[in-house]
Amino acid sequence: MRVVMIGTGYVGLVSGACFADFGHSVTCLDKDRAKIDRLHAGIMPIFEPGLEALVRRNVEAGRLAFATEDAQAVAQADAVFIAVGTPSRRGDGHADLSYVHAAAEEIARLAEGFTVVVTKSTVPVGTGDEIESILRRARPDGAFAVVSNPEFLREGAAIEDFKRPDRVVVGLEDERARSVMREIYRPLFLNETPILFTSRRTAELIKYAANAYLAMKVTFINEIADLSEKAGADVQQVARGIGLDNRIGPKFLNAGPGYGGSCFPKDTLALVRTARDLGSPVRLVETTVAVNDARKKAMAGRILEALDRPPAGAVVAVLGLTFKPNTDDMRDAPSLDIIPALQAAGCQVRAYDPEAHEARRLFEGVTFAEGPYEAASGADALVIVTEWDQFRALDLDRVKGLMRAPILVDLRNIYGPEAVRAAGFVYSSIGRA
Repeated sequence: MRVVMIGTGYVGLVSGACFADFGHSVTCLDKDRAKIDRLHAGIMPIFEPGLEALVRRNVEAGRLAFATEDAQAVAQADAVFIAVGTPSRRGDGHADLSYVHAAAEEIARLAEGFTVVVTKSTVPVGTGDEIESILRRARPDGAFAVVSNPEFLREGAAIEDFKRPDRVVVGLEDERARSVMREIYRPLFLNETPILFTSRRTAELIKYAANAYLAMKVTFINEIADLSEKAGADVQQVARGIGLDNRIGPKFLNAGPGYGGSCFPKDTLALVRTARDLGSPVRLVETTVAVNDARKKAMAGRILEALDRPPAGAVVAVLGLTFKPNTDDMRDAPSLDIIPALQAAGCQVRAYDPEAHEARRLFEGVTFAEGPYEAASGADALVIVTEWDQFRALDLDRVKGLMRAPILVDLRNIYGPEAVRAAGFVYSSIGRA
């Protein structure tokens, strides 16, 4: 199949490269010429394990190409995917659909023959209708079918998620599009991947409902963690005890400093706004948004409480800045709330993250170390904010010898309290008395 992907961000680049690896002919378009030039040079705009090799392999095979515009590719495409950003609109929290609308207008201008226009971007319910209206107004004689095909990719595991998904959701109103979408995803039939065909609006809501539910699950265990501390319980054992119930499941029950990233914050907020506009508010999601925002802001207080000295002039070493490991994504990362609050209290912050390129632009007055031990040197407290694998087995004796005060604040519970305290540390974690 001939596929065009508009947008080479996280979703567009991973999806385009994976479709090419399935054997389809894929052209990825992006208005950012510098990004396209880097891709031509084999330089990935994002960090995602395995992505560079996947892109290189398919470019060399002639199945994957990049361009700022390619009228012929769009004209010949069986399907054109819209995978552009839908950030929260400043001021009201609604999803900003300006990039989606612009992509639809470009498709209308360039498409020839029957073309399936597929929304891969996360968009509010009814956006497919808007895209169809744009196409019809611009090209009354055009042959289009608009489809919703939401993505469910986890950053850090996106390629695996694309190639071995739990399910593929396809929302459509035009039956001509069904055979095209089946052919595009045919390689997944070998794995017996469930492909759920729904109405377009149902598919759009599935994406928001899934992210909102997972965000609620994270926020729930974080509140149970706070209760565990007060009650003298261990939230990790609580999580295991409830996660073994098949109705609940163990995933997304790791207590921590609050969720961040490119999806949960903006998608929960967009769902809240959409629900209010439709007169059917989602109170649980509204509370989730408020509790999570407050939690991230409160984490600095935990760190300041752990210090055995006044915060003014104290050196705090922060390990991990990205919102999760195996990505360089800083969007809504807890560190963006924690570090400024520490600085406002007078602390000096020394930080290390394996993929800190973006972080260096976002923080002022932070000293960036070359590794975890360099960060710990002379520190009055060491804080684990992101659970990168390389932080899970630090030489605690070495760390203690480097620090001015042996205080470890573990916001991800990656260490056992007994072992850390036996090594001579004052240890603070989440949800453990």
